[in-house]
Amino acid sequence: MTTSTIKVALVDDHDLFREGIRSIMLRMEHIELVAEASNGIELLAAMKDTPIDVILMDLEMPDMDGIEATENVLAQYPDSKILVLTMHNEDRMITYLMESGVHGYLVKNTQKIELEQAIHEVHTKGHYFNHQVSQALLTGLKKKNRNRPSFTPGRNLSSREHEILQLICQEKSTQEIAEILFISPRTVEGHRQTLLIKLEVKNTIGMVLKAVKEELVSLV
Repeated sequence: MTTSTIKVALVDDHDLFREGIRSIMLRMEHIELVAEASNGIELLAAMKDTPIDVILMDLEMPDMDGIEATENVLAQYPDSKILVLTMHNEDRMITYLMESGVHGYLVKNTQKIELEQAIHEVHTKGHYFNHQVSQALLTGLKKKNRNRPSFTPGRNLSSREHEILQLICQEKSTQEIAEILFISPRTVEGHRQTLLIKLEVKNTIGMVLKAVKEELVSLV
């Protein structure tokens, strides 16, 4: 986890929920709650004067909901990371928002330890998605792209790159991939960077999305 302080904004229209999260965050290391808002309009107003690293974003809110707020933040403040924190766990919603550019997605029944981990990973790695959400994401993409034609996608990937891509999509860490394939973590990272270039994506989320869309990996 990072040792610098992560500046967080909490956006939710329920006062009691914000109060609960505020209390929890007081016990988190290297995390500071610097802004609160009850809708997207208030968030954007706060961001004019307050630097924010990570935004905990609810979806259903009055005046400007989380989806519209996300679009505005991504356009105006591309360096800020958005971690959705919502009651909605539908595959369609998760897939839409991840494709739109959010950096992580949690449902509100998540535990404190996972929320803290997600904030740190979104800030340091640029993404976070747990097993429940990643499976929903992959399932949603598989359904979305059923019966679409494929023109030999991934033809430029080596067999080793295919292996590593499959393991990345199975949520294996760099260390785990290295142990499974009997190679060094540095070699895994080298292949990961090559995959980003060959697949023309910017991060791991983009890599997983494209791998599923173009049927480069098996989901079974």
